[in-house]
Amino acid sequence: MTTMAEMLKWVISGLTFWDLSIALLGLFIFSCLHERLGKKGPMMWPVLGILPEVVFNMSDLYDWGTRALIKAGGTFHYRGMWMGGAYGIMTADPSNVEYMLKTNFKNFPKGSYYRERFLDLLGDGIFNSDDESWKQQRQLAKVEMHSSRFVQHSFRAMQDMVHRKLLVLLEKLAVSGQCFDLQEVLLRLTFDNICTAALGVDPGCLALGLPDVPFAKAFEEATELSLLRFFMPPFVWKPFKFFGLGTERRLKEAVKVVHDFADKTVRDRRNILAKLGNLQDQSDLLSRLIESEINEQGQIKHFPGNFLRDFCVSFILAGRDTTSVALAWFFWLIQRNPDVENRILAEIHEMLGHTRCNNDTNTRTFTEEGLKKMVYLQAALSESLRLYPSVPIEMKQVREDDVFPDGTRVKKGARVFHSIFSMGRVESIWGRDCLEFKPDRWIKDGKFVSADQFKYAVFNAGARLCLGKNFAYAQMKMVAASVLLRYSIKVVEGHSVVPKLTTTLYMKNGLMVTLKPRSANNA
Repeated sequence: MTTMAEMLKWVISGLTFWDLSIALLGLFIFSCLHERLGKKGPMMWPVLGILPEVVFNMSDLYDWGTRALIKAGGTFHYRGMWMGGAYGIMTADPSNVEYMLKTNFKNFPKGSYYRERFLDLLGDGIFNSDDESWKQQRQLAKVEMHSSRFVQHSFRAMQDMVHRKLLVLLEKLAVSGQCFDLQEVLLRLTFDNICTAALGVDPGCLALGLPDVPFAKAFEEATELSLLRFFMPPFVWKPFKFFGLGTERRLKEAVKVVHDFADKTVRDRRNILAKLGNLQDQSDLLSRLIESEINEQGQIKHFPGNFLRDFCVSFILAGRDTTSVALAWFFWLIQRNPDVENRILAEIHEMLGHTRCNNDTNTRTFTEEGLKKMVYLQAALSESLRLYPSVPIEMKQVREDDVFPDGTRVKKGARVFHSIFSMGRVESIWGRDCLEFKPDRWIKDGKFVSADQFKYAVFNAGARLCLGKNFAYAQMKMVAASVLLRYSIKVVEGHSVVPKLTTTLYMKNGLMVTLKPRSANNA
């Protein structure tokens, strides 16, 4: 039989259990209410921080972040899981962006968090460095990229790539009537183009049949696996790297292919220089850098370590994804806005009518001067980038405690994210029609008018303003005008077009389209 003492003990233990449960529940509710009182932005859950909010909105993360920023007045604090160490702010306030990228630039480097995740692939390249190393590389890149020799070379290479490869491939696809992924074709185009401009080597990704190219495939895999580190805690990916397991093993193999290709290209070019004494017939970026290793006395002083390899790999990364993704969103928006497409076509024909060119549509080429005259096309591309920036979110790491212009305080080590995607959708920045695709907002008195770089940080801003901005616009205009002149693009009915959750705003499902050749009267 159960004694009274045992029964009492059982009751007390039962009450203690329920009391503890109720107390814990009360503490949880109190913590939640405390988080909400006087706070802006998403809910910060006890222990889990912002993680539940991110998980709940994973399928709509960019738009959710935009709504959260607007509701919070442009900026909110966040923290990650307990013991995870992540904390900081998210902002879409142009004054804060200007403060980071210009006013107090030194206090907001890319930081160790970003650097260590890309270190294996990019090394100490310009897009993975800070301070003096970054400054020296940027100055060197600025001198070479803005030289008339490189500008002319890159334009000719682009012109040749579009006519010799892209249009030939598109003609074959148009004749067959088959649907294809336009985003994939554009990625192949820009990869070949940037490799030609930066390395003086054409990988052949855009050849008929769209073959697998080991270097290109390895580069894509190395990029994606490096990005995966941002979504995995260090206590997962670092042991995987140490023991050579899973994704880290694949990353190591892919990086080796990329680096071996780049190293061989550097060696081959240096051998040519040693044999001929100069590289005057080579105008790519790598050749110009290698030739600069020779001083006025004819002595050779090589750049240290893997400088050239890291420099060129960084430029391929920047040039491959950004313009191709921008063009994919542009063609999608044009297809949804036929009035804009018609105005672009009218501008193209007007420009061609004032220049000497072959009447055969298939052989018409666009000059630098002709592309510069296409004001409305540039406006449409800029408007597309405003709504769908190639890099939707940028991150900086705070070096010392600081206060932003809007009064937001940040502590040393905080990660500050500024959402370029969200900034394009804020009424206080772009007006009540901010969600509309309106190229005319970029034109005044018939001329293209640039936006303030800190509210339109599509090409970064301040000290890190993209050196390849003009190259990117020329490339996008060349491709857009050449394709639209010849073909009407139709997105496959029912095809879902949504952003992919990564550092570059890919279309998650690609852009499946068919091409319809324009009639002779409209071409």
